[in-house]
Formats: sequence, structure tokens, C-alpha cells
Amino acid sequence: MKGLTVEQISADRVTFLAQQYWSPDTKEKHLPYDPQVISDIYESEVRATDFSTRRIVVLELSQYLENYVWPNYSENASPVHLMSVIILVNEKFRERVPAWESFVKHPGPFAGFLRHLMKACLDTSNKFSQKEQTHMIVFLNHLYNSIETDLIRDGISHTVSYNILECLSDGQLQNVLKEFPNWAKALKRTARHRKKLTGVELEKFNFDTKFLYSMMQQFLKKLSIISVEDNELNQDVVHYCERFLELMIDLESQLPTRRFLNTLLHSCNFLVKCHLSSLSTREEGKLFSQLLHILKVFAQFEINDNTGQPLSDLDVMKIHYNQVKEMQSITFKNFSELTQFSFSSIAAVDDTETLRHYIDQLEDPDVLKLCQLLNVLPIEDESVTDRKYLTEVILWKYQRRISQLEAINRMPLYPTEQIIWDDNIVPSEYFSGDACLALPKLNLQFLTLHDYLLRNFDLFRLESTYEIRQDIEDIVMRLNPWLTESNQIIFRGWARMAQPIVNFAVCEVAKPNVGEDKPSRVRADITVNLSVRREIKNEWEALRKHDVCLLLSVIAPKELPNPQGHFPDEWGIRYIRGCEVEGMLDENGRVIEEGPEPKPELKGETRTFRVWLDCNQYKIDMDNIKSNNGGEDVYETFNILMRRKPKENNFKAVLETIRDLMNTKCVVPDWLLDIILGYGDPGAAHYSQRENALGTLDFNDTFLNFEHLKKSFPNHSIDHNLKATLQPPFKLTFEDQKSAKRLAEEEDNKVTKSIFVEPYVVPSRGPYPYTVPRKNRVQFTPTQVEAIRSGMQPGLTMVVGPPGTGKTDVAVQIISNIYHNNPAERTLVVTHSNQALNQLFEKVIALDVDERHLLRLGHGEEALETEKDFSRYGRVNYVLSKRLELLEEVTRLKESLGVAGEMGASCETAGYFFLQHVLARWECYMSQVTTTPGKPINIEQISDLFPFHVFFSNAPQPLFKGKSYEEDMEIASGCFRYLENIFTQLKEFRAFEMLRSGLDRTRYLLVKEAKIIAMTCTHAALKRRELVDLGFQFDNILMEESAQILEIETFIPLLLQNPEDGRNRLKRWVMIGDHHQLPPVIKNMAFQKYSNCEQSLFTRFVRLGVPTVELDAQGRARPSICALYNWRYNNLGDLPHVISWPEFRTANAGLYHEYQLINVDDLEGRGESEPRKYFYQNLAEAEYVVHLYMYMRLLGYPSSKISLLTTYNGQKELLRDVVEQRCARNPLFGRPHKISTVDKYQGQQNDYILLSLVRTKAVGHLRDVRRLVVAMSRARLGLYIFARVSLFKNCYELQPAFSILTKRPLQLHLAPWEHWPTQRPHSQVVQEKPVEVADVTHMSSLVHQLYSEVCANIQAVAGLGEAPGTMALRELPPDTGAKYDSDEETTGKEEETAMLIVNEVEAK
Repeated sequence: MKGLTVEQISADRVTFLAQQYWSPDTKEKHLPYDPQVISDIYESEVRATDFSTRRIVVLELSQYLENYVWPNYSENASPVHLMSVIILVNEKFRERVPAWESFVKHPGPFAGFLRHLMKACLDTSNKFSQKEQTHMIVFLNHLYNSIETDLIRDGISHTVSYNILECLSDGQLQNVLKEFPNWAKALKRTARHRKKLTGVELEKFNFDTKFLYSMMQQFLKKLSIISVEDNELNQDVVHYCERFLELMIDLESQLPTRRFLNTLLHSCNFLVKCHLSSLSTREEGKLFSQLLHILKVFAQFEINDNTGQPLSDLDVMKIHYNQVKEMQSITFKNFSELTQFSFSSIAAVDDTETLRHYIDQLEDPDVLKLCQLLNVLPIEDESVTDRKYLTEVILWKYQRRISQLEAINRMPLYPTEQIIWDDNIVPSEYFSGDACLALPKLNLQFLTLHDYLLRNFDLFRLESTYEIRQDIEDIVMRLNPWLTESNQIIFRGWARMAQPIVNFAVCEVAKPNVGEDKPSRVRADITVNLSVRREIKNEWEALRKHDVCLLLSVIAPKELPNPQGHFPDEWGIRYIRGCEVEGMLDENGRVIEEGPEPKPELKGETRTFRVWLDCNQYKIDMDNIKSNNGGEDVYETFNILMRRKPKENNFKAVLETIRDLMNTKCVVPDWLLDIILGYGDPGAAHYSQRENALGTLDFNDTFLNFEHLKKSFPNHSIDHNLKATLQPPFKLTFEDQKSAKRLAEEEDNKVTKSIFVEPYVVPSRGPYPYTVPRKNRVQFTPTQVEAIRSGMQPGLTMVVGPPGTGKTDVAVQIISNIYHNNPAERTLVVTHSNQALNQLFEKVIALDVDERHLLRLGHGEEALETEKDFSRYGRVNYVLSKRLELLEEVTRLKESLGVAGEMGASCETAGYFFLQHVLARWECYMSQVTTTPGKPINIEQISDLFPFHVFFSNAPQPLFKGKSYEEDMEIASGCFRYLENIFTQLKEFRAFEMLRSGLDRTRYLLVKEAKIIAMTCTHAALKRRELVDLGFQFDNILMEESAQILEIETFIPLLLQNPEDGRNRLKRWVMIGDHHQLPPVIKNMAFQKYSNCEQSLFTRFVRLGVPTVELDAQGRARPSICALYNWRYNNLGDLPHVISWPEFRTANAGLYHEYQLINVDDLEGRGESEPRKYFYQNLAEAEYVVHLYMYMRLLGYPSSKISLLTTYNGQKELLRDVVEQRCARNPLFGRPHKISTVDKYQGQQNDYILLSLVRTKAVGHLRDVRRLVVAMSRARLGLYIFARVSLFKNCYELQPAFSILTKRPLQLHLAPWEHWPTQRPHSQVVQEKPVEVADVTHMSSLVHQLYSEVCANIQAVAGLGEAPGTMALRELPPDTGAKYDSDEETTGKEEETAMLIVNEVEAK
């Protein structure tokens, strides 16, 4: 669908009607409601255009649904009115914008609307066309997938309740009740309820009961009409059938809708009839067949439909054996010709072919009789005589099936040519959302843990396949293969990431392991000629063990490949296989091992790599050769070896991790399992409902003083000991927490919200200044304190952190408190990005946490802004150097005590020294200075008898103050604690003496020594097997950026350890994120939209209603800028410092407003352009943004405080080009701090943001409110937005922000006489008349004039470069900025280290 221009929308007939009847801009002048308007619009805009998406978009953008169609819906609404609602809601789902808000605001007509919809779905009077019926099915699917909305759940729940079991035949019902006896009580209740109903109510009840059953029968009737002989197949019917299967899949994949429907589905023999249909055998039915396969998987899913509990392989086998045994009993009594079958063992007769053989021995009437005796026929099929159908029905129920896990274990992990270019499975990048696909979906709920892993496995595999397809197409086109006259392939081009194969040979096929039929290992040698540039040769030689490469067979490319054709056919790609590098071979044919030693220099250009091939794929390929009587051997045809970028090439490791989890008895903590699957009480894991919740919590240094503590609990009464000195740290006892259990038993009791505060003194750690613990200086708000309290408690904590609310500070305080309160526990810190992990880790380092307990895993450690190395080997080196330092201290102590011998030689000797000399002296000293009744102690004796004076002579003197006994005794105890700590550390370091290799030391550090371990979610997924094998264990997980992490990458860190006694030892799970900001990045729109891959686990938990703590005070932006996005949050306020600090009180120099929306018209008739597909640019906005940046620089603004943002990659590259041309080489301007997309800038901020929205024809993806929130919340002091105002201001989703923005002038208002920094207060209005910038050309001349004035004031202007001059218009080449077109944020020198997020909470 081509974009609509603003002019087209403005001139559109719908726009005129909107202004007359429903547009919010003309609310005062609306004509009264006229149902004929809805009929006319539907006929002319929908039916007449054959449901054109373009026309429906115009209607939906005009707020037709919200302001006219739905508010005026009634019991007497026409079918056209009904269809108008359906089509507009479907369009909202296609656009991925909230669809049910209007229904929730005006719930009155919903019950009547639902009744109309259900009757229309079953209408047989041809009142509705086939396309309209398909739209109804799509709408129904949206309804059943939105059960978290109360209005919808209440409306549709009765259509999937146990009442639908009444649609079964008597025999089928008896079989079901034999399996699930408790369902009989439910049916009796139904019968009693029916007796009470009469007239319309009874008719309605019966209609609802049979609704889905009737829908299935109607679908099967349509399906049966399709014939194999039909030359022309009605595509509308095919689409209807595909959408109906999609509906069935979604109903089967959620436990609330599946429970009784699955029984009904089987009783109708729905799958058998679909399988036998003509459509499933036709080319047009390819997608139908793929959807049918997915439906079969869910229909046969290994789960108990009654309890919802997963079935083990043994349970499935028992059920199967009981069914076959029952069948044998029936055949023995009734069919003498099947005597052999009746007496055979079940394992001998339950495979498909054997069963078919025995059924074939029966006559047609006997087959029907057998089906009737087995109760496998529904009411409508009890007299069917189609033998093929009857046979398939029996086979479907009684044949042995391969378990899903077995099928997964047999599946190759690398993609092949068969799926890479199948658009139904791996869709192209440009997915419109109009069609359904053969893909699983990540819904709100999952059937079992296996189902959860299986769907994520499939989607992760296919998303990786899509990226691989892009790489393959790019590389093959670069290599430009050509078929010579002698039928040889030569490559006329070259590619950095691929090399022609000189020789390929399979060198080992190992015997299968016991119980398997695939080889245990397959290895091959691949020889390539690296006659390329040195740096590229180094890249190939740097291939590491376990790197994944791809093998391509290009056989017969066409001379002139058609870009629009099927890529493999056009370019001659026949086979694609994957392999895993073992290593490069040396001159003797041995694999060069990786290690600290440099790799040997190899002569010549020829290099040979040894690789592991996929054993499953090798077996499949060899079986195919056998079945084809010696067909082509795939492994003799490879002629291209292809590698991929390391960052994008971890798919195999992640897939292996997920498959390992499916093969392991995954032990998720009991308190988490139901919530992860989406069932039960969403608040069950919250500390308030946990039996092991702590009544007393030590908040350590969380509170700055007692006043801060009181402010943190505004709704509690604070009690304390009147004699106590109220100085932090504090222990708090929550009386309401203590009475929580009693409250559960006695609901009438009221919880008393009182807190008992107990201050305590932290014991001295020694006499040196550096032993004083570092303390928190952040004054946390009440909601932040509640988040910290929740994070310290056992259970699940969800913290929603709007922009600027100090999420990182809260996370760090939780980590610190858990570390101090539970010294034996280990905490795992996980984030999405290395940048976020480093920011969090740097704050942890700054707290009172012992360095030896910190560990940072992964490749982002080098970006830590600290001189210390927190990687595995860095921590080992720290421990070893610290050990030497401590042993020197032991030697000094020994000398100070006059003890002979090498006491500081090792950790072991130091331990003996402590016991025999240090501890002994201390105990003797304590016996002398401890007061007892009748034995007064002179205060001078504490100092005189102290045995370690000489050792502590380098401490501040005098060591003892001599003022009070208690004070001096505490000083003495602190000195001993200092000594004791030395020997405690040496005791821990003793293992590093015994372990000699660096690898063993790093493993010990990881498994035993470190208490706070940080890694990214990707690292956790890649290294899970290694960590589990090492015995890695942890007690707590804290996840930052949770809303940006893929569902499966959030789940895997929970299982990085083996269970203990069948239980997971995880005690706390803290998730911190913001689901109102951007979700995980999914490159393929089909996986993002259709499969809902962009839904993070955090977002799903919020949708499920899991309790959250939403931080409610921001400290980043001016309050006026915050107002542009705080409407998205419940109660987001401001911290005092955003009003009181000087930077917030001062105006933005040279600019009239701290934020402004600037309208940008076409420049020389050009608005947005699209040099290549979805690569949007807008030269007018780019020039305007850069000229405002130049203007600000000329006024004195530092470039480091200005960032240029945009919503599209194309515009980002254009901005970079314009900056390079106009600013980069001029010292008066230079480059801004960052030029980036909004998506990449999430998690960062700057003082001044210049934002380009690019689009002039359609709103585009800014319509996703989450992107809008990110865009509006990056600025602290100034936000200037450049856009086509007429396009964005009427967009329904953007109205809360744009209604504020449009209150100010839409022309840029400047005060060029001011200079930065200005003294003008923010609240003061500029007295002088502003310079109103008319357009970008006017802005250019202003900058030129200002530049000339600045240059005139500078004595030495030489070397400053040419003046910006009047803007020169130029044509953009089609590949503008292509060299930057990647997901990498940094490109070359102009990108500096990402700006750190400042502490956004008040600090003291």
C-alpha cells in the first residue's frame, strides 16, 4: 500500500464527512447522527473498493470508529454498521494500535454487538460476502486473543465453557466422561440451569452452546465444496479456510479456550476431514496444509485437558495403550477376522501401516460398524459410508505417534533451502499484516513449559533463518556466479564474507550412540584460497571454535537473474547446509588449538578448516540418497563457504540451549511456574502473599536520616524506642507483614500499617579512613523505597520505571541490601545491552561492596569506565595481587608481634599464624579488659594492654581517645575486625594457591568466590550449558531493561543452574523495565506483528495483572517537557530538583520556548523521499535540524549537550551527511554529541534534543505510542521537533502529546541576541519580539548572518572554513548513507562513548 499524502487525506471525501459528523476539531458544528452515512461510507469506501486497505486506513485515521461508529451502535444496528465496526477494529490490530479502548469506554452496546456478530458468522442467507465472513473470523480471533480485557472475557467465555460438550454424540460423551468423571457434574449443572430458562433466554443459551460447533460445521461444508478438478479456485474461500484454521489454532493454544474445545474438535474429526480435503492436496492449499500441521501439534499436545497438567511420555504411552487395548477388546468380541490383531501385543500393531493392514481386511459395513462401536463418529457422520474417511478416523485415534520432543531432537538446527525461501514460514521483510502465516504466536498464556519453549524455539529459529536469508542473498549477488559453456561455475565478483570452495571432503562419520540412529559426529575439511587483502585474510584465519558457517551449492544461475523472481531459481542455489568450525588445520593436518600462544604462521594462500556438520541433517541427506536409488549427494556439490558477523551468529548456541532445556527436567521455582505460563493468581509470587515473607528488614544505608525514613512511608505510623539515637542505618519491622497470615484467616481484621524502627551502629572495620564504608547519597522517594523493600523480600518484584525515575539507582540499592543482609547468597545481574550493564555495574562498584565479590562476564567489560578489570581473568589477577598484599600485611604483623618464622609465606601458614598468635593474643587481651562485677577496669588499661599497637602505628594517632570505656573498646574491636578480615580473605584465597591453571582459577572464582555476577541476557543464553556443567549457582536475579529483552532470553537466566533436590533455589526475581517504551528489536515485521515476538516477558506479566511498583517521580526533564509523555503513566510527577536546580530554572538561550513543534513544509516541492524501500528521508527537515544545531553552536551551546534524533535510519544517514558537509570540519560547529534513531537512543539522554519525524505522507511507525514516549523523553532542558504538523496532529494515538505541542506557535521563535549561558529565568517571558523563522531557507539565511557576525568578532578567522552560505539543493543518490545502514550505533570516530544517564533521583 502506497503512502497517503496529507493533501490527499485533506481532499478526501471521508475528511469532509468527518468534519461534518465526527472530527474532534469540529465538535461544535457536528450534524446529528445519520445511519445512512455509515451505509454510504461502507458501500463507497469498503465494498466498492473491494476492502481496499488504503481506504480503510483513511477511515481509521479519521477516528471514525471512536467518534461515530461505536458510540452510535445499538440493538437496531444494520449489518453494514456491524461490518464497519469489525473492519475498523481489524485495521487497528493490523496497525498494532490499541483496539478495545472505545469498547471499554462505552461498554453498553457490546452485548448486543456480540450477539449480532455471532448470528452473522452463522448466517446462510448470503447477506454477507465471502470476504466479509473472513473479516468476521479475523475479528473473532482478536476477541478470543484478548481475554485479559474483562469486557471481552465476560462476553465470550460461555462459548468455550463445558456446555459445548452437549454437542457430542451419546457414545462420544460416555467415552469422555469415562476419562474425566468430574465433567459429568458440570453437565448436570448445565441441565438444571437449562430447565430454569424459557423463551429468548433458552434460545440464547442453546445458541451460545452450539456456536463454535456450528462454526466448525459451516467451515467443513465450505471445505467440502472445493474440488480437485476445479481449474479456478475462489481465493476468498481459500483465505476464509486459512483464517478459520488460524482461529482454531489460537483457541487450542490457550488453556481457558482449549479445555473443552479440544474434545469437541476431536469428536467432530475436524483434523481428519481437513487432511482429506481437496484443498490440502492443491498447490493453492500450501499455507492451509502448513496451518493444519500446526493445529495437529496443538490438538495432540501432551497435556491433560481437565487439569491442565503436562503429560509425561509415560502418561501418553499409558493413554495410548489403554485406547488400543479397548479397541482390541471390541474387535475380539465383534470381528472374528481380526482375531490376530486382538491377541497381538500393542507395540506390534499400533504403527500406521499395520493398523491399516488389519482395517483393510474388513468389509465396508464392518468398518462403519467398528467406528460406531469405538464411538469415533459425530452425530452427523453416524451413517457415512466413505471407507477412506472411516479408516483415517480410526488411524488418527489409535496409531502410535512420535513425541514432540523426539521430533525436536531429530530436527536439524541449521536452516536449509527448503524453508529459507518459503514465505509462509519465513516471510519477507515487508509484511503488511493482511494475511495469516504458518507461524506460532506468543500469546498471553501457554499450555505447558514445553509449549512455551517449543514456540520460542520455532520463532527464534525462523527469525534467525530470515537474517541468514538476507545474508545469503547479499553474498550470492556480490559473488555474481556465472555458468560457463563447459557447465562450470565461475564467480565474477567477490564478497568479504564468502569464499569459493577449492575442496570439500567429509573426513569422519562416527558410529551412532547407543539408542540413536544418527551418526554421533560428522566432520569435514573445507579448503579455500585466501588470496585477498591482509585484513580480510586475518578475519578468515580468526574464525574461532564453534563459529557457525554456511555451505552453499550454486549450480545453474540464470544469465540475467530477475530481481522479482524466486531467488534460488534465478541464482541457481540448490542446497544450503550449516556447519560449526572446529578449527583451522596446520601444515601437518592437525587442528590449531586456541590458547594464549600465538597461532603459527602458515605459508601460501590455501587454508583448510575442519568443521562439524549437523548429524541430523547428514542422516536425512543420506536417507534421501538411498530412497532415490543413488540420487545426488549434497556434500559433493558445495562451492561457497560463507561466514557471518559474530554478533549475528549466535543462533545455533541459543537454539541448542532451548533444546537442552526441553530435554532437561526444567525446574522452575514453584512460586513462578503458573505466572510464567499465564495462569492462577497473578499476585501469587508477590511478597505480600508469600509464606516466607520477612517481617523485619535491614535497609542498611537506604535512608539518609530519620526524616527521610518518615517521608518514605507516608501511610504508616512510625514507632521506635524513645531512648534510641535515631541515626541510620535502620532495621524496620512491618507489623502489617507480621499479621498477613492472620489476615488471610480472618478477613474482617484490619491490617495495622505501623512500622517499628530500630537504629543500630555498624561495627567499626578498623582505624584507617579507607575502612569507613561508602554510603548511599540518593534520597529515595516513597515508591522507590517500596520497590527496594519488595526487591529485598523473597518472591517476584516488578518495577515499572518511567523515563528519568532512577531505575538504576533502585536496582543498585536492592543489590547492595541483598549483598549485606544475605552474605551467603549470590546475585545474578542481567541486562539487555552491554551499555546498561556497565552503567549499573559502575554504580555497584561505587557502593560498599568488596571488590573480590564482583564479576562481569561477557565481551562488554572493556567498556567499563574504570581502571580495574572485572572480567574473569581480571578478577583472578586482582585476587592474586591482593593475596600478595595481604601476605605482606601478615608479615608486618608477625614482625610487630616479634614472632619468628615465615608466617606470610602462604595462605595456609597465615591461617595457622592467626589461630596460634593473633587470636590467642586477642582472647588473652579481652579477658584482661572485659569488665565483670567487682572487677573495675581502668580506661588506660585498654590502650596499655592492646597487643597490636606496633602494627597499627601507621593509623591516625592517637589510636585510643581515652574518653570512655565503650568508645575505646569499640576501637579495639574494630582493629581486631580489621585483622580478622585479612585472614578471612586469605582463607578464601587459599584455593587460588592450590589451583595452578588460570582456567581452573576463573572457574572457582565464578562458582564459589563471586557474590555479584553480571552478564547480558545474550551471554546467558550462549553460555548456559557451560555454566550449568560448572555447577554455577545463584539465589537472586535482578534484570534491568526487562521490557527490551526477548521472552526466551528473559526466561533462560532463570535456569542457569541445576536444581537441588528437585527444586530450584531461586529466592528473588527482580525485573525492572518500562513496557511503555520500545520493546525488543525484531527485524522481520511478520515475526514482530503476527507472532508477537516483540512482546517481552515483562510486558506479558503486566498484561496478566502481576503487581508492579511504578516509580512516580522523574528527575530528568523540565516539568513542561515531562508533560509531553507523563500522560502515559498513572501518576508521574517531578522531583524537587527539576524546579530548583539552576540549570532547570534558566531559560534556553536564544530560544523562546523550552520545547516547540516546528512545522516543515516541502522544500522545492519535496517532502519525504524513499531512495530505497523503507529508507525514508526528508531533506527539508534534515537541513532545518542541522541549521538549528549550527545556530545553537554559534550562540555558545556545547556540542556535547546536543543530540540529533530521528525516527528512521534513512534520515539518520542524511543528517550525518549534512553535518559532515556543513559542520564537521568547522571548529565553530563540529559534530553534535550523537546522531541516532529514536530506537537506538532508548536508555540515553541529553540536555537538548533536535528531533526529525521525517514523514509527510503517512504517520508511519511513530503511531506506536511507545516510540513517541521514547522520543519525547530523551531531552532534559530543550526539545525541538521538526515535522509536518497537519499529518501528526490528528492521529488519535498521538493526540495527548500533540495537543500540548500545537498550543505553541508552529514557527520556530528565536532570540539571536542572547548567548549561552543566559541569565534569563525560565519563567520570564522575553520582552523583545521574537524572530519568527518562516521556513528552512529563512533559517539558513539567519545562520549565515549570525556566522558572519561571529567571524567578525574573532580576530583570527583563518582556517575556520567557508561560511555555511545559502543552502544548495542537491539530488540525493539512491544509496545515500548506505555505508552506515546497519544496526550498529557507532560508525567511525565521530561516535564517542555513549553518554551516561545521570543519577535521576535527588542526591545529597
